[in-house]
Formats: sequence, structure tokens, C-alpha cells
Amino acid sequence: MDKHGKIYIAGHGGLVGTAILGKLKNHFYKNIIFRTSKELDLRNQEDVATFFAIEQPEYVFMAAAKVGGILANDTYPANFIYDNVMMQANIINAAYQNKVKKLLFLGSSCIYPKLAPQPIKEEYLLTGELEATNAPYAIAKIAGITMCQAYNEQYGTTFISVMPTNLYGPNDNFDLASSHVLPALIRKFHEAKMNHLSNVEIWGTGKPRREFLHVDDLADACLFLMNQYQDNQPLNIGVGKDISIAELATLIAAVVGYSGNIMYNTAMPDGTPRKLLDVSKLANLGWCPAIELEDGIRRTYQWYLKNLVI
Repeated sequence: MDKHGKIYIAGHGGLVGTAILGKLKNHFYKNIIFRTSKELDLRNQEDVATFFAIEQPEYVFMAAAKVGGILANDTYPANFIYDNVMMQANIINAAYQNKVKKLLFLGSSCIYPKLAPQPIKEEYLLTGELEATNAPYAIAKIAGITMCQAYNEQYGTTFISVMPTNLYGPNDNFDLASSHVLPALIRKFHEAKMNHLSNVEIWGTGKPRREFLHVDDLADACLFLMNQYQDNQPLNIGVGKDISIAELATLIAAVVGYSGNIMYNTAMPDGTPRKLLDVSKLANLGWCPAIELEDGIRRTYQWYLKNLVI
């Protein structure tokens, strides 16, 4: 990317967008534009088209998305598919119409089949049934990836797609009703410690395995790929190793300093049994993550204490 080129970050205020914005500034990209959701509703096609026509960005990071954990996805499936399809369709089409040089679309590892072979290779996409609890979100993301590929094939655009694994870090969502597992556990264990609770309940059996990538590592990978990658095939971004939810809970409890009991509510859903990405293609390009999980959790807990604990 041209250091002086105009860069638009859609979703700059979220977990991923904030990290990308910080990474760009640290690498001396200064011509960066963004809008809050109140200033620009990305679900509104006319507003998005007008914004692109006026601003004429040269590079786009499509980090805007409606995201959430199992409870949120299960409660608001219509919102998850509608909001995400509308936002990404408007951004991708406006990028084409305004001759954007390169766009990076952020998908998700949940797009893969529920029972995909492990570790999950990029070519496993659309080879099996999705996990039911987040199928609307996954289908929206698959549509975004397919849209990028279709525009590349028909119009000669350079729109790349990446599939990050489970993310965490500063600016994460710690709302227990809508957050993902890692920030939810940080909050649960912190509040249990402060309230001297003897037990903390966790949904499911604790057996599912998940891979976790610090959002600063994701931002670094995105910048790397905007400069190094232009293939039409989507690319996994992860750490290449996973951990069980039970092991994660034990680790977070230790970081937070909670010494009570961890109870598993087996009446609640587990979600996908395992979701480990094959990151060999990204590694072969020359990128690897730098932040170890325990260190990343420690940093995230410190951010939580400084920013969200009253």
C-alpha cells in the first residue's frame, strides 16, 4: 500500500478495526478515514455509495460486522444475517464502483463445516453442514467471500478475503449476553473474585477445543497481506494450536486470581466440537503470530480493569 494512499477502515471502533487503525498508525500510514455507525449506516446502500463517491478511498479494510457468541447468534439470527449481508454488499460494490485499488474482507472461521477435518484447510469451505447456532452469521460471511471472488473474476478487482480464528484483546465485548467465550470468562471470573463467589458456571461440557488469536496479531497479519497477497482464494489467519474450553477457563481463572470452583452446565450447547485452522499457507508467505495466549489474556485483563471496571 502507498504510505500516502487514502485508507478507509469500515468498523474502526470495533475489536478488529481499532487494532488495524493502531497498526496502520504505528507503520506511519496517515491518510486514514473512518465514520462511526451514527455518521454512516453501512446497511444503507445510498449512504455508502455517496460516502465512497465523495471520499474516494484507495484501500479498504472491511472490518465492520455484527458479531456475538452462541447466545447472541441463537437469539438474533435475523439481525446477524441481515446486518452483515447488507454492510458487506454495500461496501464491496461501492469499492468496485469507485475503483478501490485493494480491499481486505474479514470473514470468520465459523464459515467452515461443523465437522470439518482438523486442522481446517481453506478448501474445506462449503464441503459440509454448518454449526446450527451460528449458521446465519456464517452464511453472511460466506456470501461476502464469494462476492469478493465474483467481483475479482468479473471486474478484475483485487479484493482479498481472510478467515481469522477466534479473536480477543483490547476493546473486546465483555457483555455476558453477547460476548464470545474468552472475554465472557474474564468478566465472570473477575466478578466472582470480587464478590467472593465459590462457584463459576460455564456453558457446556468444557470439552470443545478452540484456537485464539490476539487481535493485534490479526491486525499485523492484515497489514502484511494487504502488502503481500492478492490471490482470489481466501486465507486462514490463526496460531495453529488450540485449547479446550476447560483448559481456557483454568488459565483465565489463574490470570484473574480466582480460586473457586468451575462448574459446567452440560444442559447448555457446546457449539462446534473443534475449530483449529490450518495456517500453513499464511506461514509459507512469511507471517506468524507473536503473542502467546497467556500473555495475551494477561494484557486483555489489564485492559478490562483499566477501561471497564468501575
